Amino acid sequence: MIQQIQVIDSHTGGEPTRLIVSGGPDFASLLSRFAGGSIPETLQQVVAFLEENHEPLRRGIICEPRCSEHWVGAWLLPPIDPKHLCGVIFFNNVGYLGMCGHGTIGLMASLAFLDRVQPGRYLIETAVGVVETELLDQHQVRIGNVPSYLYRRNVEVPLANQKSIVGDLAWGGNWFFLSSDHSLAVEMSNIAVLTQYSLAVQASMEANGISGPDGQRIDHVELFVAGHNGADSRSFVLCPGGAYDRSPCGTGTSAKLACLAAEGKLKPGENWVQESVTGSRFHASYQWATNAEHLEGLAPGARAISPTVQGSAFVMGETTLVFDPRDLFVDGIPA
Repeated sequence: MIQQIQVIDSHTGGEPTRLIVSGGPDFASLLSRFAGGSIPETLQQVVAFLEENHEPLRRGIICEPRCSEHWVGAWLLPPIDPKHLCGVIFFNNVGYLGMCGHGTIGLMASLAFLDRVQPGRYLIETAVGVVETELLDQHQVRIGNVPSYLYRRNVEVPLANQKSIVGDLAWGGNWFFLSSDHSLAVEMSNIAVLTQYSLAVQASMEANGISGPDGQRIDHVELFVAGHNGADSRSFVLCPGGAYDRSPCGTGTSAKLACLAAEGKLKPGENWVQESVTGSRFHASYQWATNAEHLEGLAPGARAISPTVQGSAFVMGETTLVFDPRDLFVDGIPA
């Protein structure tokens, strides 16, 4: 039987998001089935169900030939708490993501395009917690991300046949290795070199057991250089699946702010302009988080932050995806 799925495609600072608005699994039933725990616990159970039962659909939506490796998909869910706007589960070419900053901005711009929201503040449920959003206009969105923190400082990652790299491990809704300890040009002309270098860093961390506090894979690598033309920093971000982020990365910017806050290099409320390798920018700041002592890996006496990231997104298309079982690549080409 042919299946049809309706999507809204947007980009945030150059990084695309595919929001599935109808035609997917029955999420209302799934949320009811897994109800009983916290919002993150319930959504994580839904993710586990999707991984077990709907992997071909995930690949078909986000992998070639319908899409490509640098896109992020977003399942739109009804809210668990009726006071919240909606839930969202993010995924990419190789699996599911805890949180996605550019995707949340894209989600809000897409809902504005559909006339489902007006400028104002809304709460969004994600697999790692509830995220605050503010739709400023049709395109501009400010997100208050989940509590973020520095986990380990000055971690040395050995690299074969070249100098080791030293950086920090931090949580911003996903796990990051962040470093300025390199001599690479963060420019579009150097994408291939940046990608291969970052892949080597990822591989070395796995080989050497460098992980999050509960063994979580550090699946994002973020390389920084000094900013210019008013930006505080410029970065290249490698995402899980081997694609680089065209935007400055919302969760990566949150992790960066957590490191700056822990080192006393940025004060609460101060603006930070993070520029991506493509030249797009996010404006960010933070306040000290409250009630974040439960976070895994937060050292005694250390403090988490509540980061705020602002960017813009633009809708690119409103599409019906068609899944014909006679198609050799109905389930996509695996990454």
